[in-house]
Amino acid sequence: MISRQRLPPLRNGGLVVVNDNMLYDQRKRIAELALSCGLPSMSWTSDLTDAGLLLSYGEDFVDQFRGIAVYVDKILKGAKPADLPIEIPARYDFVINANTARKLGLDIPPSVLARTDRVIE
Repeated sequence: MISRQRLPPLRNGGLVVVNDNMLYDQRKRIAELALSCGLPSMSWTSDLTDAGLLLSYGEDFVDQFRGIAVYVDKILKGAKPADLPIEIPARYDFVINANTARKLGLDIPPSVLARTDRVIE
């Protein structure tokens, strides 16, 4: 269990949460701890922003899974996996949690808000 008592005093900086199943299960607690330390936090999946992290920027997983379905279809129709091209994500999501920003005392500029795919109020 992650606890506030184990964290060193933090003055400046931020927190980047990596993609890990163990950390994903603790996403709400990580968001609470980052907020209690006054740390802006980010991840590359919007699920963590929904849990309370400040922002996320990463590939659109729904779009990625659709691409996987296309690959599976091609393989089931006889294509060799080694012959299929490697694809990079075509779409990325930028999500900001405005509630977390307010709690951190951050004003998100309108020019940044205009670039988001979603703002969590």
